[in-house]
Amino acid sequence: MRKILTFLSIMATLVLFVACGNSKPAEGEQKKDGGEKQVAQSADVKKNIAVVYSTGGKGDKSFNDAVFHGLEKAKAELGIKFSEYEPKNAESEAKEALEKFAETGEYDLIIGVGFTMKESVIAAATAYPDQKFAIVDETITGLPNVTSLTFKEHEGSFLVGALAAMMSKTGTVGFIGGMENPVIQKFEAGFAQGAKYINPNIKVLTVYIGGSNAFNDPASAKTKTETLIQQKADVVYHAAGGSGAGVFQAAKEKNVYAIGVDSDQDDIVPGTILTSMMKYVDVATFNIVKDTLEGKYTNEHHEYGVKENGVGTTNFKNTKDKIGEENIKKLDQIKQDISDGKITVSPTVEGKK
Repeated sequence: MRKILTFLSIMATLVLFVACGNSKPAEGEQKKDGGEKQVAQSADVKKNIAVVYSTGGKGDKSFNDAVFHGLEKAKAELGIKFSEYEPKNAESEAKEALEKFAETGEYDLIIGVGFTMKESVIAAATAYPDQKFAIVDETITGLPNVTSLTFKEHEGSFLVGALAAMMSKTGTVGFIGGMENPVIQKFEAGFAQGAKYINPNIKVLTVYIGGSNAFNDPASAKTKTETLIQQKADVVYHAAGGSGAGVFQAAKEKNVYAIGVDSDQDDIVPGTILTSMMKYVDVATFNIVKDTLEGKYTNEHHEYGVKENGVGTTNFKNTKDKIGEENIKKLDQIKQDISDGKITVSPTVEGKK
């Protein structure tokens, strides 16, 4: 009888030990005070990102490439993997592409690139409320699973507008936009204000490419640039994505200056391109990926201007001697004045809404 009781006592101890050993939260869970369970942030991190690019896709040496560079940096420094989709028509293909990524449940974050994505991102985010999204170049409010990344393009464009006026010998400069909408008008508005800040009497010519392929139509951009040059524009700034290649070609052939946009385009035609209005989309992309992986994702609106080092110019590596030290110092002072609030740049073109 004593042996039986001893055996039962040992078995009871083992049962109690095993039960206590399994009392910790399951993997991916942690206990709150009071014993309630919640899913830990780190449990959901897969380090997978998806991106749907804007019209023109990678290789535009502009906006899309900047997003790609941000993801490449995140791959190198954060260890992510990313999936990509390059639509021929962002407006018609984006929704399906975004939703195909979302339905897998495999992505920590899905990024829609460009203002033409707005309705598609809203639709996808509404259909998949547990999926985190980000949109670049637009603002979406009211959805907890969408964060917006925008830029004060008008502030960066003010800087290159000022430079254009400093370098113009004819008193006429030009702006070529892709599609006429509030985002691209911010480039136009800032450029005109910057030019007139230096020379109140300067003439600023503006033209838009338009059509169904506004941001990937170098031939039309070249023709329109030649028209501006015929009207005496000797510095031409573009905000037209891949179409900018046509602007640069015309500027080189006609021996005038051009100004690039979004990414560092200075080396495309060295010496012809004075500078590029840098829009640090790569930085914004990297930051939102990092925040998401670290459990810091929110649906707040992130806006990058001169003060936030979100927009600016290149370092004039090919044109420093042409521009001159005095003009560069003047630009540095203008940049500081914008950052300090001494110069306020309007995001809208006078007479336009």
